[in-house]
Amino acid sequence: MPDILHLKSLVKQVRRDILRMVHKVNSGHPGGSLGCAEYFVALYNEIMDHDPNFNIDGKDEDIFFLSNGHISPVFYSVLARSGYFPVEELRTFRLINSRLQGHPTTHEGLPGVRVASGSLGQGLSVAIGSALGKKLNKDDKKIYVLMGDGELQEGQNWEAMMFASAKSVDNIIVTIDVNGKQIDGSTHEVLDLGNIKSKFESFGWITLELNEGNDIESVIITLQKAKKLINNGSPVAILMKTEMGNGVDFMMHTHAWHGKAPNDEQLKIALSQNSETIGDY
Repeated sequence: MPDILHLKSLVKQVRRDILRMVHKVNSGHPGGSLGCAEYFVALYNEIMDHDPNFNIDGKDEDIFFLSNGHISPVFYSVLARSGYFPVEELRTFRLINSRLQGHPTTHEGLPGVRVASGSLGQGLSVAIGSALGKKLNKDDKKIYVLMGDGELQEGQNWEAMMFASAKSVDNIIVTIDVNGKQIDGSTHEVLDLGNIKSKFESFGWITLELNEGNDIESVIITLQKAKKLINNGSPVAILMKTEMGNGVDFMMHTHAWHGKAPNDEQLKIALSQNSETIGDY
C-alpha cells in the first residue's frame, strides 16, 4: 500500500522546488507545473517501473515522455527527488550551460529525459514510436505520456491518435492535463476543444476520466486502473482534471501564472502555503 502521507509531503516539497526554481531566474512556467505535481509524484513513486541508473534506450523498463515540455520544473524536481541527478542541481534551472533548461533537452545528456520537448503537439507521436519499438523488441513494459489540453489544438495529435488505434498500439497510457487554461486564456476562449472524451473514444481509444487530478490517491487509483486496460488492442487515455497553480491560492483559478514567476513577497506567501516536509536544496 502506498504511504499517502509521505507522498502528500513529497508533493508539497515538489511545489516548493517549482516555486524556488522559477523565482530565482524570474522565468519559467509555474502554473501547469504546480497543477501536475500529484501526477508526477504518483507516476515516479507508485506507478512506473523505472531505473534512476538511466539508460537512454529504456529497455525492460517503463518509459515516460513529457509532451508539454514547458512544465519542466515539476519534471526536474521529481526526477531529482527520484535519484536521477542531485537535488542540488535544481539550483541551476534555466542558467546558461545548465542541463536544466526551460524546456527539456537531450544534448547535455540529462538522466531521465529521452527527447527534447516543448514544441507542442509532438510528444504523442514520439511516444507511439517508442511503444512500437517495445513491441518489436518483445519488451512488455509500458509507455506513459503527459500532454496539455491546449496542446490538443495541434493537428498532429489527431493523426497520432488515429494511427495508434488503427495499429493497435495498446502498450501506451496517455494522460491529458485538462486544466482548461493556456497562455492566452481559457482553452474555451482560445480554441474550444469540445467534448474531448467523445473525440478520443471516436478515435478508438479506451478513455478514463480522472476528475480529481490534484488528489494523489485518485491519481494512483486511476493510473492503476489504466494499467489493467492495456494490451487489449486499444491505446488508453486518461482525462485528468487539474487546477493550474494548485496549492498556491493566488495562482489558482486564472491563466495568469502559466508562464510568470513570483516576486520575493509572492514567493514567501506561496512557500508558507506549502510547508517544508522533505528538505529544500
